Amino acid sequence: MSEVAVVDAGGANLGSVCYALERLGVTPRVVADADGLQRAERVILPGVGAAATAMNRLRQQNLIEPLRRLNKPLLGICLGMQLLYESSEEGDTECLGLITGVVRRMLPGEGLRVPHMGWNQLLPLRSSPLLDGIPERADAYFVHGYAAPVTADTVAACEYGGLFTAIVQRGFHCGAQFHPERSSTAGARLLRNFLEMGFS
Repeated sequence: MSEVAVVDAGGANLGSVCYALERLGVTPRVVADADGLQRAERVILPGVGAAATAMNRLRQQNLIEPLRRLNKPLLGICLGMQLLYESSEEGDTECLGLITGVVRRMLPGEGLRVPHMGWNQLLPLRSSPLLDGIPERADAYFVHGYAAPVTADTVAACEYGGLFTAIVQRGFHCGAQFHPERSSTAGARLLRNFLEMGFS
C-alpha cells in the first residue's frame, strides 16, 4: 500500500486513526511540517474540535499553503473534512478552500439534538471508488455539530434534520464527515478504498 502521512492537527482522533491504519497493514507517519507531506504518497487530515483552533494550529505549523498546493490524494476526517471547504460558520473561519461550499451549523429539530452523535446511515448519491464494497445504507459513526452542504462533489449523504455531506470527493481531495476509525466494517473499507484507489 501507499506510504501514508497523518497530519497532527491537534485532534483527539489522531491516535485512533493511526491505529485503524495499522489494522489495515499500514504504518503511518505522523507529520507536523511541510517536509513530512512531501515524502508521503497519501495524506490524511484528521480532526476533532473547533475549525478556528485547527486552522490556527495548521497556520502555526506552516501547513496551510502546503496543503492547498498538495498534488496528491488527501483525505479529511470529521473536522478534517470540514477544513477542506472554503469556510466554516464555526467562528467565521476561512478554511483550506479545496472544495466549494460553506460548512454550516446544524439546527436542532423535534427529537434531534445537536451535536449529531451516534450511528446513522450512508446514502450514496453518485459512484466513487470510495464506496467500493460499502453497502447502501451502511451504518457509520458521527460526532459533529457543523455539516457541509450536499453538492455535485458529494459522494454519499446522511439524513439528520435534512441531508448533509457524509463522503465527498473532488479530484484528489476526499473527505468523510463520520469517523471511519470508529465505524466498524464500513469505516475500515472506506480507509482501504482511499489507500488503494487510483486518481487521474
